Amino acid sequence: MMRVGGVDARGTHHCETSTLGVLLRHEGIDLSEPMLFGLGSGLSFIYWDGKNMDFPFLGGRVKPFELTRNLAARLGLELAVQETTSPRRAWENVAAAIAAGHPVGLQLDSHHLDYFGSKAHFGGHVVAMYGYDDHDAYLVDTDQQGGAVSTSLAGLARARAARGPMTARHRSFTLTAPKSLPPPQVRIIAAITACADAFLDPPIANLGHRGIEKAGKLVRTWLQRTDDPRRDLPQAALLMEKAGTGGALFRNLYRDFLAECTRLLDSRNLRTGHRLYAEAATLWTEVAALITRAGESGDAQYLVRAGAVLRDLSRMEREAMQALSRLGSEAPGAIQP
Repeated sequence: MMRVGGVDARGTHHCETSTLGVLLRHEGIDLSEPMLFGLGSGLSFIYWDGKNMDFPFLGGRVKPFELTRNLAARLGLELAVQETTSPRRAWENVAAAIAAGHPVGLQLDSHHLDYFGSKAHFGGHVVAMYGYDDHDAYLVDTDQQGGAVSTSLAGLARARAARGPMTARHRSFTLTAPKSLPPPQVRIIAAITACADAFLDPPIANLGHRGIEKAGKLVRTWLQRTDDPRRDLPQAALLMEKAGTGGALFRNLYRDFLAECTRLLDSRNLRTGHRLYAEAATLWTEVAALITRAGESGDAQYLVRAGAVLRDLSRMEREAMQALSRLGSEAPGAIQP
C-alpha cells in the first residue's frame, strides 16, 4: 500500500473545493469552503441547452478547474498540472506525486466511480487522491458522496479516460504553497471584483445575470422538453439544490464567503452584496421546489411561477454584483482583530 501521511480527509459540499481543501490543508493552509470558493471567484451562471442534450443544464459556477486556476493565482500557489492521452503515463503521474508525499487532485467522470450515488455522466467531477493498494484507490469526495472513500483502480482508470462534455485528458494536479501569503484584504477585493465583473458583462446571453433571465423565460417550456416530467424536473431541481448546478448550493457558499469577508473588511457595498445573496439563496430553493412540483403534478403554472422568481433573481444578483464591483474603488477599511 502507498499512502500520503497526514492527510485531513474531510469532504465538504462541492467537489472542487473539497479537493482544494485537502491539498491546501496538507500545505498548512486551512481555509473554509466558502472562502476557497470565493477566493477562486467561483460563482457564475450558465443556461446550457443543445440539440444533443436530453434536458437543459443549469450551472451555478465557473467551468470545471477555472476555480482552481483562479485560487492558485490569487494565493500565489504553485499549480502543477499534468495531462496526457496515455493511461499508463497518467497513472505514473499520480503515483509519482503520492510517492513524493503529495495528495493529488484528479478531474474525471463520476459515472465510473464505484461509490458514486448518481450514475449520470459528469466529466467535470474533481476528487483528491491520497493513496492506493493493489486493488483500490483512496479518495476524498464530498460529504454527500461519503467523504473519505475508495474505488477500484479499474473504475478510476475508466473515469479518468472518459471523453465527453467537460472532460479533461487524464488531468491531475498538485498545489505547493509559498512561504508567505498576500494580505487577506487584497486577495478578497481582487476575487470579489473579478467575479462581479464577469457576472455583469457576460460575452453571451446564456451567462451571468443574463443567463438567469433567459432561464426565467425558458423554464416555462420544460414540460414540453421531456417525455418523463416526473423524472426529469425533480432531478433538475435536486441537482440545483444539492449539487449546486444553478441553484442554492453555490449561492449559499457565496453568501457565507461574503459574510466571512464582512468580518475582515468594513464596506457598505460588501454588506449590500451579502444581504442580497442571502435573499437570493432562499429564492433559489423556492425555484427548485416549484420545478419539483411542476414535474410531479404536470401543472405548468408552477413553471410560470418559477420563471417569475428567476426574473427577480436576475435583477437581485445583478444589483448585488453591481455593489460588489465597486468594492475596489471605495477603499474599505480593515477591521482589526
